[in-house]
Amino acid sequence: MSRAIFLDRDGVICKNRRDYIKSWQEFQFIPQAQRYLAELSKLPYSIVVVTNQSAIGRKIISENTVTEIHRRMIVEIEAYGGRIDRVMVCPHRPDEGCQCRKPSPGMLLAAEQELVIDLSRSFMIGDAASDVVAGQEVRCQALLVLSGRGQQQLAEALSSAKESFVVTRNLGQATRYIVESHKHLLPVD
Repeated sequence: MSRAIFLDRDGVICKNRRDYIKSWQEFQFIPQAQRYLAELSKLPYSIVVVTNQSAIGRKIISENTVTEIHRRMIVEIEAYGGRIDRVMVCPHRPDEGCQCRKPSPGMLLAAEQELVIDLSRSFMIGDAASDVVAGQEVRCQALLVLSGRGQQQLAEALSSAKESFVVTRNLGQATRYIVESHKHLLPVD
């Protein structure tokens, strides 16, 4: 079984927008995100983006446009020597009660099946309490970055998390934590 690094998109890889990212022109990488993703890509982990995109369900943006944004995001990350192995999207509105929208762990469970991942030896990086909870639901080591909405979500994450989680300033600090943790992990069977 392989391991994975799951990343939320908005607030971790790119800047959040209150009115949703509706085009590639509105997509702005968080400074140095491509470099940190390249660093994570050197580790023997699957790199999986798991992102709630309710703008699709709200009819603000089409699924095809989101797919194109992700295609271009991956090309840009690859230009820096990084990779994204899979992008998983929940297109549903919060009121639809689906099992894929974080904090539900549906996207992580789907990745576990598709990529044969040992979730208990994987990481979940996000900027919201819902990311922390989704990761913990499936025994991932959860990391909350204070970039994006992380600062505003910290209190909620502390009250809704089932166990402790790691708080980092940004993706760079999260990357350093994972690289150091990897050095101390036992090899995969």
